[in-house]
Amino acid sequence: MKKFICIISILFSILFLFCCSGNSANIKKVSDLEGKKIGVQVGTTSEIVIQNTLNNAEIIEFRTGIDAMNALNKNKIDAIIIDELPARSIAVRNEKFKIIDTELFKEQYAIAVRKGDKKLLDSINKTIKKIKKDGTYDRLENAFISLEGNVQIPIIEEVDSDVVLKMGTNAAFPPFEYTENGKIIGFDISLGQVIAKNYNAKLELVDKSFESLIPSLMAGSIDMIIAGLSITDDRRSVVDFSDPYYETKQVIIVKNK
Repeated sequence: MKKFICIISILFSILFLFCCSGNSANIKKVSDLEGKKIGVQVGTTSEIVIQNTLNNAEIIEFRTGIDAMNALNKNKIDAIIIDELPARSIAVRNEKFKIIDTELFKEQYAIAVRKGDKKLLDSINKTIKKIKKDGTYDRLENAFISLEGNVQIPIIEEVDSDVVLKMGTNAAFPPFEYTENGKIIGFDISLGQVIAKNYNAKLELVDKSFESLIPSLMAGSIDMIIAGLSITDDRRSVVDFSDPYYETKQVIIVKNK
């Protein structure tokens, strides 16, 4: 009987080691992602990064970075590839995760408008140039992109106008757009408020899944996208992009073991 119990214990130990093999603990650099299950947010450039960098990694798509984080926590995936600042927001809030800094892919965020909407695009570019010159951009950056994590939402007065500017976003991408106490806040939200004010319009936020933002813009249900949207050739073929307003890079999130 004791011998039987011993054999069962050994078998369970082998099974445990087998199930845990190939997980986050073995990932220390980009090449370690080969053959692993990697979580990405659907519709983002992270999937492009994996396809261009790795030969046989399995891509698992999630609606949000939080969903991917939950899957990683339950060992359903081995790692997440995501933009740097959202990754740091996740790591700061949970000691179970750590970031592996890489030079995987650098990208620029820009604001998307419908093809041919020159009036709005010109106004957006004018605003981006203005706020980078007069210090407003730095204040927004310090308010939301703080190393200490102390967010102080700037007050941006709304204009009295009958014109409504509909901004599409995906409020699951801190510190750029996220929900806190039932309100959507973030760097991109405040940027949208400044853009609307300079356009002499009231801002209306439209929170959508990330992958639906460009189709919604093309269909005319929103006027612009500010959602940590990276410039790519494929996207440029269907929307017009503003001047870049932020530069970032992709990093890897793994479990901290």
